[in-house]
Amino acid sequence: EHKKDISSIQNLLVPTPNGEQIPLYQLAKVELKNSPNQIQRENTKRRIVVGFNVRGRDVQSIVEELQQKVDKDLKLSSGYTISYGGAFENLNEAKARLGMAVPISLVMIFLLLFFAFGSVKHSLLIYTAIPLSAIGGIYFLALRGMPFSISAGVGFIALFGVAVLNGIVLISEFNRLKKDGVKNLSRIVLMGTRIRLRPVLMTAFVASLGFLPMAISNGAGAEVQRPLATVVIGGLMLATLLTLFVLPILYVLFERISKKKKFQAHP
Repeated sequence: EHKKDISSIQNLLVPTPNGEQIPLYQLAKVELKNSPNQIQRENTKRRIVVGFNVRGRDVQSIVEELQQKVDKDLKLSSGYTISYGGAFENLNEAKARLGMAVPISLVMIFLLLFFAFGSVKHSLLIYTAIPLSAIGGIYFLALRGMPFSISAGVGFIALFGVAVLNGIVLISEFNRLKKDGVKNLSRIVLMGTRIRLRPVLMTAFVASLGFLPMAISNGAGAEVQRPLATVVIGGLMLATLLTLFVLPILYVLFERISKKKKFQAHP
């Protein structure tokens, strides 16, 4: 009730150390000014939060465009700074974690292949499916106009794990034929590829069909599901086709190099 007008506030009595009371206007200048109705602080510093929703575009491109406009048109006084938080801050933190998860997953895949085949050569041959699948994932993201996101990054990790299955199937068959006495390398890769063509195609298409509902989803969570599924489907389709041609060629080259080295070592 003492705050009905400015004069009431000016006449508020303030007790002094000697027990007297004096009006507030004798101690301070009281006047009306426009100011925030609420003061927020972070790390003892004042802050003002400006929030907005993003629709139809990704957070990364929106913030990059905003940063360019702010740097160009807004001149901050000394002591003022701008930081970008919210979903953009979470995105950067997730990217940092993803930057650790991807190399670890790649190393783990190679180690598992090495333990399974006991050969660095065969592990590297199968490992070629990973860059081939990555090309497909990136191409399909660009084809659908989707930027790289955290869900797309998770999709690449899943894609790398599935993509090597085709290589495992082919290399295992090549090794089996070689063990059964087939000596001609061209015959090994032709027979092995023909025998394992159906399993390779089934592996890729079944996995792709499983992700298809996510790729065309429009409901809640679609912004997370679509990039992940697009990466997996695109990567598997391209990696499967390229693996059927590239892997047999590389297998022949590696085997010929190995035979040449053995011949030079034991002429």
